[in-house]
Amino acid sequence: MARFSIPMMGFLLLCIILLAPTEAAYLKYKDPKQPLNVRIRDLMKRMTLEEKIGQMVQIERSVATPDAMTKYFIGSVLSGGGSVPAPQASAEAWVNLVNGIQKGSLSTRLGIPMIYGIDAVHGNNNVYNATIFPHNVGLGATRDPKLVKKIGEATALEVRATGIPYVFAPCIAVCRDPRWGRCYESYSEDHKIVQAMTELIPGLQGDMPPSAQKGAPFVSTAKGKVAACAKHYVGDGGTSKGINENNTVIDLNGLLSIHMPAYLDSILKGVATVMVSYSSWNGKKMHANQELVTGFLKNKLRFRGFVISDWEGIDRLTSPPKANYSYSVQAGVSAGIDMIMVPYNFTEFIDDLTYQVKNNIIPMSRIDDAVKRILRVKFVMGLFEEPLADLSLVNELGKKEHRELAREAVRKSLVLLKNGKSADKPSLPLPKKAGKILVAGSHADNLGNQCGGWTITWQGLGGNDLTVGTTILNAVKSAVDPTTQVVYNENPDANFVKSNKFDYAVVVVGEPPYAETFGDSLNLTISEPGPSTIANVCGAVKCVVVVISGRPVVIQPYLAIVDALVAAWLPGTEGQGVTDVLFGDYGFTGKLAHTWFKTVDQLPMNVGDQHYDPLFPFGFGLTTKPTKSY
Repeated sequence: MARFSIPMMGFLLLCIILLAPTEAAYLKYKDPKQPLNVRIRDLMKRMTLEEKIGQMVQIERSVATPDAMTKYFIGSVLSGGGSVPAPQASAEAWVNLVNGIQKGSLSTRLGIPMIYGIDAVHGNNNVYNATIFPHNVGLGATRDPKLVKKIGEATALEVRATGIPYVFAPCIAVCRDPRWGRCYESYSEDHKIVQAMTELIPGLQGDMPPSAQKGAPFVSTAKGKVAACAKHYVGDGGTSKGINENNTVIDLNGLLSIHMPAYLDSILKGVATVMVSYSSWNGKKMHANQELVTGFLKNKLRFRGFVISDWEGIDRLTSPPKANYSYSVQAGVSAGIDMIMVPYNFTEFIDDLTYQVKNNIIPMSRIDDAVKRILRVKFVMGLFEEPLADLSLVNELGKKEHRELAREAVRKSLVLLKNGKSADKPSLPLPKKAGKILVAGSHADNLGNQCGGWTITWQGLGGNDLTVGTTILNAVKSAVDPTTQVVYNENPDANFVKSNKFDYAVVVVGEPPYAETFGDSLNLTISEPGPSTIANVCGAVKCVVVVISGRPVVIQPYLAIVDALVAAWLPGTEGQGVTDVLFGDYGFTGKLAHTWFKTVDQLPMNVGDQHYDPLFPFGFGLTTKPTKSY
């Protein structure tokens, strides 16, 4: 027996050595069978201050090197508007980008995955070949929350196709003044419509189970769902004169009854995150408003997800921005913001916050609250179990079914404002069979104008090279009878129109693309040469004017001269949705979700106001019946 003892002891030792790391490697927070709160507590007790503060930092893709992720324990990364791996990058290129950054996070001591976010506000709109849905201003006119939920589902799939698990949507602003450059991101001036459209959230995240705790974030771990973000908390759509990031002057009752209700709906539907607004309420910046962020959102509404700042949101607490960064850090974090969208100078933020915690300026309890919320969302959405994206969903990007859904949304969003110079002689639907028709206007053959801001780039782009889609001109050519001659002239003079003896004309004009402050406008006019195109064409031939805009614009001067007038908002890539209704394959059903004013002097003017005298009231929209093809 003795001669077997040494090898036997060696074997036992080997077993102990092999088993020991396995035993030690069991970490409660990595075990999906453990209760959520057990996992959160277990991970947090292991974390250093540096690791906790890292979780609170969101940085831009361009500075998110694997080294930065590892060294500073960064919790989140984003693509700003237009920030892409390469021009016209494929879904595969996006997945590789996100996974490359994620591997840096996973190589840290605790292996906490980062969460990658992107503005997917009308589809996965930064990405080439994605389906671009109508902006929210059009979706509000559909009055169809089920359709909006389906758009959420399709958007989630197209975002996950690129390896991204988190979107900064929906915008649940209640736009009370169309002079605001973000009015197209608002479903309506009426909070009830905005509340109904929070159905986008279960579309993006999945349906919250009835047993779920109210206020808790919920993101289904089923493939193809993403974390959502209700924004911008709160009152962003009510600023004076519609000036972006400005001051919303309203009493508490007004704030709670107009701007707050959709947040309650969003929280009840399990929204994972809430983004704070750049704007102020009665002179107090929302990014520093502890009463509303912590007192109301977290304590009263019992929101349990995480609160995120807007881009450089804390910097803008001072004028000029970043004039006193230490104050900005203290005020923003103390207000209750959990994750800071820094997005570039992250070491400065980390140093400032670390100093303030170590010197008891910000209590450790505030840091722990923030980290607990961030980890809760990451655990709930299954990010610890599946931190890396695969290529299984790449074919969801720009999928035919999603484009068909977008086309349906365009059809339902169109609002018919005028149909014929007399009620008994409607101009629409148009006949598909005609001798010769004219298509004119700056927006007729311009996919970028059709999509608006937040498309491929932050501000959007003009022209037809930005992404894949169908212009209204090409949609007209496809819709009409093969024998109908379609003549396109962007800005014809009156003689051209008169001499050509057109049967009718379709004139497509509107606003150029814009986003945020660049869209603020005190005059709200159709951009040149739109007005002259309307005059030249409609003065000479029967014409239908289609307005492509992010909001109601000045159209009263042209109303008498046009035969039919259609508000098409910002329809996105699927221009056939416009022609589906113009030519009678489907009827007009859209209703105004924003009051259409006569003159800008009347603004702000909202339904229910004492002196309500609009050109077209809230809820207005003529209808037509579908017709058989001619």
